[in-house]
Amino acid sequence: MGPAVFEKGCFMQIKVSTRHGHIDDDMKDRIREKANRLNHLFDRLTMIEVTVDHQRSDNLVEFLVQAEHKHDFVARESHTELIAAVDLAMDKISMQIRRYKEKIQDHRRDVPTGEIARDLGDGKGSK
Repeated sequence: MGPAVFEKGCFMQIKVSTRHGHIDDDMKDRIREKANRLNHLFDRLTMIEVTVDHQRSDNLVEFLVQAEHKHDFVARESHTELIAAVDLAMDKISMQIRRYKEKIQDHRRDVPTGEIARDLGDGKGSK
């Protein structure tokens, strides 16, 4: 199990595991640091699992990110260099999280809800 990160009142666990090989603790720490950056994009993440699969000529990196309300994100990338595969997978997962965050935010309102309530409270909305 990876270390738990407690930030901004949110509990998030980061797990880094390997298949068909071994990576040193320094590389695991670098991957954890990169994965922790995802929490800055969306603070409702609950767990990040990073799996590194050493294949014959490539390193396959898979990110499984769980968010509140049972929403999961998945990204896979492979490259001969491990850190490059991690960066490519991070780019994919970051884009998925950004799209999801934009989707759940309501950008269609012309006037913020607070201003509508304030106008109604001042009596401007009725005669």
